[in-house]
Amino acid sequence: MGRTVRLTATVNAEDGGTYCARCVQVEVACEGQTVDEALDRLRNALEHYFARRPAPRPPSHPPLVVPIEVRLPD
Repeated sequence: MGRTVRLTATVNAEDGGTYCARCVQVEVACEGQTVDEALDRLRNALEHYFARRPAPRPPSHPPLVVPIEVRLPD
């Protein structure tokens, strides 16, 4: 059994009633019909991803997940 690493995921509700879970540390994302399903699929995808690549080093501080406002042209 391998070691466990703690990563950060964001989950957004998408049009059509699905949810998209994304990993902050690597570019991996999955969709599901529920938040739990999206996270389960993301966890599975990350396990496959790291089976072929080295795991990231644990951050010295957890990432901040914050909203940001961006001005768009009219």
